[in-house]
Amino acid sequence: MLMPNLVILYVDDPVASSEFYQRLLGKAPDDCFPTWAAFSFDNGLHLGLWSKQARDFVSDGSGHRSELSFMVESPEKVEALYQQWLSLGVDIEQAPLDAVFGRTFVARDPDGHRLRVCVPDN
Repeated sequence: MLMPNLVILYVDDPVASSEFYQRLLGKAPDDCFPTWAAFSFDNGLHLGLWSKQARDFVSDGSGHRSELSFMVESPEKVEALYQQWLSLGVDIEQAPLDAVFGRTFVARDPDGHRLRVCVPDN
C-alpha cells in the first residue's frame, strides 16, 4: 500500500518559515536553503517548505486550500498548546472551540497556512 509521507507548504521565505516551525515544533530543520527547507519526524512524516519564487516552482493555483493538523491526546492538550502558541506570538485564526469532531483551534503560519490542533475524532 502506498502511504503519503510528505506535506509541502508553499511559502514566501523558506528560511523565515523554517525559523517559525523550529520554534513551534521545538526541532531544527534537516535542511534549510533559500528556496527549500525540510523537517522529518519520528513517525515517518516529512514537512517541506518550498519557495513560491523558486525557479523550479510551477503552480496555476492560488490561495491556501489545506491545513496542517496536529492531533493531540486530550482537550487539555489542545488548551495547553493554544496557550503556548499565544505566548510565542503565533497568529490565531480561530480560538479553541468544540467542533463536531471535538476540541480544536486554528492558527496561521507567516504565509497564512492554517495550522489546526485537535483531538482525534470522537
